Amino acid sequence: MPKMKSHRGASKRFKRTGTGKLKRGRAYTSHLFGNKSTKAKRHLRKAAIVTSGDFKRIRNMIAK
Repeated sequence: MPKMKSHRGASKRFKRTGTGKLKRGRAYTSHLFGNKSTKAKRHLRKAAIVTSGDFKRIRNMIAK
């Protein structure tokens, strides 16, 4: 049986941190910035950590 392929879309969206957690970008950052406060836009720039409920599923998708 051939090797399983990693999910290419997930591989581009998630990165491993040094401690093994998964880093993700935030949603709501592509348009409609006029409605958002400066503080909200600034916080959306920072990456976030994947929640524990999604971690196992995403880890399996990006495993090579």
